[in-house]
Amino acid sequence: MKDIIGSYYDQHAQAFVDDTLTVDMTPLYSRFLPLLPPTGHILDAGCGSGRDAHAFRDLGYQVSACDASPTLAHLASVHCGLPVQVMRFQEITWQERFDGIWACASLLHVPQAELTDALSRLSAALKPAGLLYASFKYGQGEREHRGRRFTDLDEPGLAELLRQVGNLVELETWTTGDLRPGREAERWLNTLLRKPGSAWPST
Repeated sequence: MKDIIGSYYDQHAQAFVDDTLTVDMTPLYSRFLPLLPPTGHILDAGCGSGRDAHAFRDLGYQVSACDASPTLAHLASVHCGLPVQVMRFQEITWQERFDGIWACASLLHVPQAELTDALSRLSAALKPAGLLYASFKYGQGEREHRGRRFTDLDEPGLAELLRQVGNLVELETWTTGDLRPGREAERWLNTLLRKPGSAWPST
């Protein structure tokens, strides 16, 4: 059965791109990118419009991208000039491939019962000492809003999730307002997680 989130974004792809493509993500990039090796390999996991994959590529990083929606994947590929694989988090099987994984406003669509597995798959896809950024709407539990399913997290929820995953170290967690104009009152939980490892491997 086709994924409900992928179906939603297939139907609303252009509107989503228009709403997110020009958002200035520099404040979040500035926390993530300095912790990566120069020209490292980043996976934009749930890449949406391709905005961030495009930015990372232009900054000199090697970039891979995936999204659950075939329509969004096509639009993102056109924008960022990179192939975008159609893939759900639950289908990721990469092993120690990426220096960094950027999961911006994407893991939040994974059902709560499947979130531990999804995060474990992302951890497995990281090289030793790899870095993961993820963001969730701030709150607790699952909900549906305008045809989309959300799993919200707060600090205790994140701590429990990391306890279940077991092999990611929390470097920093902070809250922000939404970066889209007019939605600043919406709160986000942001986290930077490190996979254990003594030093960056060569890329």
